[in-house]
Amino acid sequence: MVRRLLMMVVLALTCIGPARADDISASARGVVRIVTIAVVDDEVVGFGHGSGFAVAPNRIVTNAHVVELADRYPGNVVIGVVPSEGDKSWQGKLIAIDQQRDLALIEFSGVRLPPLTLYTGAPGDGESLIALGYPGNVDLATVRSAADFIKPLSPVRSQGGFAGNRMLEGTNVLLHTANIARGNSGGPLLDRCGRVLGVNSAITRADEGDSTFAFAIAGNELAAFLQGAKQPFATVNVPCTSVEEQLALERNADEKARFDADERARADAAKSAGERADAIAQARARNVVSRENHMAGAAVLLVFGALALGAAGLLLSRDRRREAIWLAAGGGVLMLGAVVLFLTRPDFDESRILPVPKASAGAALPAPAALGRMSCTIVPERSRVTVSQTETVDLDVGADGCINGRTQYAESGATWQRILVPDQDQTVSVTVWDPANRIYTNTRYLLTSAQMEKARQLRASVPLKSCSADQAARASLATQQQALRAALPSVYNEKLVYSCSPGASGPPAATPK
Repeated sequence: MVRRLLMMVVLALTCIGPARADDISASARGVVRIVTIAVVDDEVVGFGHGSGFAVAPNRIVTNAHVVELADRYPGNVVIGVVPSEGDKSWQGKLIAIDQQRDLALIEFSGVRLPPLTLYTGAPGDGESLIALGYPGNVDLATVRSAADFIKPLSPVRSQGGFAGNRMLEGTNVLLHTANIARGNSGGPLLDRCGRVLGVNSAITRADEGDSTFAFAIAGNELAAFLQGAKQPFATVNVPCTSVEEQLALERNADEKARFDADERARADAAKSAGERADAIAQARARNVVSRENHMAGAAVLLVFGALALGAAGLLLSRDRRREAIWLAAGGGVLMLGAVVLFLTRPDFDESRILPVPKASAGAALPAPAALGRMSCTIVPERSRVTVSQTETVDLDVGADGCINGRTQYAESGATWQRILVPDQDQTVSVTVWDPANRIYTNTRYLLTSAQMEKARQLRASVPLKSCSADQAARASLATQQQALRAALPSVYNEKLVYSCSPGASGPPAATPK
């Protein structure tokens, strides 16, 4: 009964899926509500709202029709930017607008938002897509006063499928089935990894029970608009892989590594057994020769000893006593030597035989110390890329875990580790340098404002900032980093794995502090 109960518990635990990194929530922190207020003679005469998202810490993309009044009457319309976090809203300024593409760019100051990344690939047929924004029908049900429109709230998410590409008034759009409403205009349409595929702009009419479809301005139109506005933006072209899939790949890689290690161990054992058998055969052959040599030597000594004794007897019979004594003594010594040589013939003991490793012409030489300039390239099959660039990373690896001549890493088993907490961005990176395998790993966590504040407080308690050869100081750094690591979510958002080789050129990339 107890055994059955234990088996049921084990089965229940194996059915529990791994924790999931919510990439959509991470992207939602860069989504804002856009509010427009028209004022004439200090009196509010018009009010509107939509959605938008950050393409830079202080730049927001939205639809042109959301801020159309601000474009027409710049002196009478105020644009408000309401982030999804915090407790304040900020005033924005229209800096670019494209009525044809129905896109606009707003600049504001006061807080830095995490920018969203544009995915340059195309969604697949039926692919799951997510819309983020502030639908007006939700506001009608929940808002109690005008002040609620400028109160930071997380955006509403809805999910649907990709339904195809279309042209809408000369603009390339994505057709999808995620539920959006008035107020979603300007919000992002995302893939499962939280990358921008388009900008939600319109919905079809649902007359007489017709299905409702939504239109989003395609990513290539958005990219062209931002390039025309001379606005830099982040892009990524790596297809989306869920964190569950990535964890499964890592488990499979670990299992393969263990299997390969077992196979190598079995091969080494078989090789060692073969070498031992060869060594035993060689030792046995040498032992036979040595025993035979001992026994032949004993026989020769015995014969010469007997001859010497016989000659001594002959001399004694001829009254040559003195010579007989000497010859008899020599014969006795020879016979004693024969006995000793026979008794000391070598025995054979297999337990004392050790194999002698055979030299191999193709044996690999030990790798030199992984120090100096390293050029590191991404390993796609081992990485989960959501929003980061994957260009080559240059490292300058110094002794005692000094990276790029300024950042001290702490010992972590056979690797060196440093948790990097930036002053402004909402990302914590756990970076690891594996000198034995020349692997550099950057595991990234996209955090909320509250989580980042806690991480920065913990970082402030770390006294060791620059490189140091003091082992005690590095040990203290390792302990403090454990507390910082414990404050991070259990599952990452991104994991970038790089394979490094000597010979990087140019100065190493800056390391965030």
